[in-house]
Amino acid sequence: MSTDDSAPTPAQGGVPLWNIANILTASRLVMVPLFVLFMFLDHPAWRFAAFALFVGAAVTDRIDGELARRHNLVTDFGKVADPIADKALTGAALIVLSMLGELWWWVTAAVLVRELGVTVLRFAVIRHGVIPASRGGKLKTVLQVVAIAIYLFPLPDPLHLLAHVAMGAALAVTLWTGGDYVYQVLRTRGGRSRGTASR
Repeated sequence: MSTDDSAPTPAQGGVPLWNIANILTASRLVMVPLFVLFMFLDHPAWRFAAFALFVGAAVTDRIDGELARRHNLVTDFGKVADPIADKALTGAALIVLSMLGELWWWVTAAVLVRELGVTVLRFAVIRHGVIPASRGGKLKTVLQVVAIAIYLFPLPDPLHLLAHVAMGAALAVTLWTGGDYVYQVLRTRGGRSRGTASR
């Protein structure tokens, strides 16, 4: 039986690997270094470009997930690459803002430690079952994107308070959902342990 190296690689269930949802996810990964580059270019126009790129990437995050679920385009690549792209985008934005002196480093550190910790925990307990994203987790993502977008937009100095308020709300929900996730993991594993012991 002959093979064709140029044929698309099938994913699970016959879904092609390079479908529109995965292409959007991959494009979001490509946007991250471009976003960082735009942020360090010393001209106001590049700041607007960075803002537009960040917002555009955030929109693709919403679109690729909807496309994957609606048209049955879910693949293993998408499951892994999508959260990586999300965290790479927000993480890069937070780090760059702190490097430019526009956001406190302790805020960036708190968010990144929470995101990294939950990601490591998620992989550590995946064999025991997947804990679905909660409404709080989705709210956390929205608040982070909104807060970062406000920081990125070149507002007049008196309006910078809006960015601080938005980031404060995002940080509060980020830490709360992180603690809730740890609680859910402990409860799930505790329930499984009791079930095993009672057999």
